[in-house]
Amino acid sequence: MQIRLTSMCSLLAMVTALPALAEPTFNRIATFATPDNMADGEDKARPTSAEIITATEDGMTLIYTDSPLGVIGLIDITDPKAPKALGNIDVGGEPTTAKEVAGKIYAAVNTSESKANPSGKLVTIDVATKKIVTECDLGGQPDSVAAAKDGSFLAIAIENERDEDVNDGEMPQMPAGWLAKLPVKDGAADCASLQKIDVTGLAAVAGEDPEPEFVDINAKGDIALTMQENNEIVVVAADGSISHFSAGAIDLDGIDTKTDGKLTFTKKKEGVLREPDGLKWIDEDHFAVANEGDYKGGSRSWTVFKKDGTVVYESGPSLEHAIVAMGHYPEGRSKSKGVELESVDVATFGDTRYAFVASERASVIGVYDLTDVAKPVLKQILPSGISPEGMVSIPERNLFATANEVDLVEDGGARAQVMIYELAEGTAAYPMITSAGSEELIGWGALSGLAADPANAGTIYAISDSAYAAQPTIYTIDTTQTPAKITKAMVVTRGGDAAQKLDLEGIVADGEGGFWLASEGRSDKGVPHALLHVNDEGEIKEEVALPEALLDNEIRYGFEGVALVDGKLWLAVQREWQDDPKGMVKLLSYDPEEKVWGAVHYPLDTTDAKDAWVGLSELTVHGDHAYVIERDNQIGPAATIKKIYRVKLADLKPAELGGTLPVVQKELFRDLLPDLAVLKGVTPEKVEGFTIDAAGKGWVVTDNDGVSDNSGETLFWTIGDVK
Repeated sequence: MQIRLTSMCSLLAMVTALPALAEPTFNRIATFATPDNMADGEDKARPTSAEIITATEDGMTLIYTDSPLGVIGLIDITDPKAPKALGNIDVGGEPTTAKEVAGKIYAAVNTSESKANPSGKLVTIDVATKKIVTECDLGGQPDSVAAAKDGSFLAIAIENERDEDVNDGEMPQMPAGWLAKLPVKDGAADCASLQKIDVTGLAAVAGEDPEPEFVDINAKGDIALTMQENNEIVVVAADGSISHFSAGAIDLDGIDTKTDGKLTFTKKKEGVLREPDGLKWIDEDHFAVANEGDYKGGSRSWTVFKKDGTVVYESGPSLEHAIVAMGHYPEGRSKSKGVELESVDVATFGDTRYAFVASERASVIGVYDLTDVAKPVLKQILPSGISPEGMVSIPERNLFATANEVDLVEDGGARAQVMIYELAEGTAAYPMITSAGSEELIGWGALSGLAADPANAGTIYAISDSAYAAQPTIYTIDTTQTPAKITKAMVVTRGGDAAQKLDLEGIVADGEGGFWLASEGRSDKGVPHALLHVNDEGEIKEEVALPEALLDNEIRYGFEGVALVDGKLWLAVQREWQDDPKGMVKLLSYDPEEKVWGAVHYPLDTTDAKDAWVGLSELTVHGDHAYVIERDNQIGPAATIKKIYRVKLADLKPAELGGTLPVVQKELFRDLLPDLAVLKGVTPEKVEGFTIDAAGKGWVVTDNDGVSDNSGETLFWTIGDVK
């Protein structure tokens, strides 16, 4: 869970200190869901995507590729805080990238019937009429398009990517890829003058089978090209001469290399190939690459090269460590490539040159001050939608945008999104909670229940749920800092080892330094519902057996909160069990001294949304009331129930299990939907934790599902004094 990283202290402390800086800061100002670009009557339940994104030269329109629909999408950002749909343009295939020059969109389109028989075309679209002007046969499968600064020519990476299901993805797999150079004349691509630039025989890795990935052009007209699987970078000078060099390898220290449900950053990997994906020129002599990896590498890093191959800057695992501290680390990718830095953008806003580095798996953007190309300074990490694929800077309007490719419509999750950010004076809205700045790197995520420290107003506790089932953890949070700071991580143990088969969802301090914990359980996966008592070192000292009257009627959804009232424990059950009337859930009572169970019924709100349910996800006590979080399982605009209700303690009069239970009356305390919109992102599904600290201030947290099918964003905020 923790590793001492003295060399990282200054970097992580800098990220923590951001809110105090009185300097321009990027914050998200709007989110646009790609299904909104479909015309009336179209099936908006179809999967969509936003992959590569660019903007018109006037900065008023965003243009993105949507390969599942086979379209180019347009968004009006005349008012960037209120983006408007401009519709989709069918391009007759799978668009892989697009670039706008002088009122024309040049879209590369994959039309391949198979990996063995690749084909593609370049489509020229008039922005004003949204009509296709010309189409050029490219003779292969295109991946990336770049335009010369003066608009005189295009460069296109023809990847002809390998089939990963053939021979375990081993290379070579013909046909080979190549680089296309295409003049632009009279506002259209000059198809007849297309030049094929051969890049075979250059790379030491499968040189006979180059797979060009990403291309960019500097102000001099030099073309730089990554060949990701070949771990090679090629530079085609304006005069046509070609140079190239291996992207090389690096050693990584302090990383997690096992996908095991634990956040353990103590491992090493040596000689990891960079295998760069995205590339962007910084000036005429330097470019930056994001080392996503594909074939055999992926160094979790980004690098600045001189165009002769000299390494000017190497991030190593430093950005990944900063992402860990923000709770965005994708543990499920530990065995592979970690955060997978995929794309990079460079732009000058005012007097400051910035580099933007996108992490596909952590769903964030690292923002660096790139004034000194040899010493980039991490200024912010921006939250993005799930899997940011493309980025575009519009410095003349102080705007920046991301295209986020994953669409979880088939699983009832978030849709693909385009997100817009603005650089303005102020403080960073995100992160709201972090472990950055501590002497030890503390990995965290999937925060569920919250509990107050009975004696210290500035201290509360959180627990992680089954996303880290092999490492259930209690976190100590200092709420006097902004953002709130995780200062300690204590693993829950049984017999000296990390406790297994726990799904912690509720926590309350026992007043003696220890805690009572509620484990939701998954009866369909052999994880029991449980009530546990741990000491001040996290060791389980007591496991309370559930009575038959409960076990005989259990379902998958179990305990979601625990509270103490006059020495007795109360637990919230998330949803109806087999013996509950529809729309009623139990609030269970347990007397630790008498070993007696009881319950009352709590009436849930109702919803008519398809495949929706409503349940409880927290229970806490303050003053004369017990407070619960009641929520639906919906996300984004479909979410309607994210509320805090309260019940008078005087009404909590438990009856014996197995009989008729009294029904308590609830009072709406706060609708959380406005709070959840503060980051201008997607309304999250899981509002999981609520507590009221020793000074009477209420705190709320959302669960980021351990960054699995989730953007990884954790909202943590105070609702102020609770009276």
